[in-house]
Amino acid sequence: MSLTPTVLWAQRKDTVYIKIDVPDLKDNPKLVVEPTKITFEGKSHDKTYACELGLFEEVDLEGSKWAVRARNIEFVLKKKNPGPFWPRLLSTAGKHFWLKADWNKWKDEDEADEDFGDLGDFDMGGMGGGMGGGFPGMGGMGGGFPGMGGMGGMGGFPGMGGLGEDEDDDEDDLPPPLEEEPKKAAEEEKKEESK
Repeated sequence: MSLTPTVLWAQRKDTVYIKIDVPDLKDNPKLVVEPTKITFEGKSHDKTYACELGLFEEVDLEGSKWAVRARNIEFVLKKKNPGPFWPRLLSTAGKHFWLKADWNKWKDEDEADEDFGDLGDFDMGGMGGGMGGGFPGMGGMGGGFPGMGGMGGMGGFPGMGGLGEDEDDDEDDLPPPLEEEPKKAAEEEKKEESK
């Protein structure tokens, strides 16, 4: 009896990414890729793994590629009819415990056009060191912002009538007085009872 390997997948408008995850894959696995189906069988640690993936729609085999690696088999399949995202990978509906989204490659359909490229070699060399330069028009930011008057203590806002300087409103901001101490309250009760 064979086990079903974990299958990860993601897609774009014109491409489907599939990864059949079988660590330490031994020998040459049996792999058949057809326009509507992928069939796999292989061994790992004396266990046989197998799966058959009936695809939701056809793929173009000439524009597709795949690679057998030590930990998995990866596919980059070109959709025969690029366009809207497939609602699922498989031709049959249903939940499969072994089929999962590949969150490392996943993009929602509305985000698929916003590909900013691979920023793996992103170079910040031209941005200058620290905050002391490299941003034209920012004045180096070392001595504050020109025209802002240093902002030392914020000193109020001219033309705003001195917000927060009105002393008449101070009582409104205080909490209500606390009840008198229990001892004084008890004494007053006794005086009232004696009357």
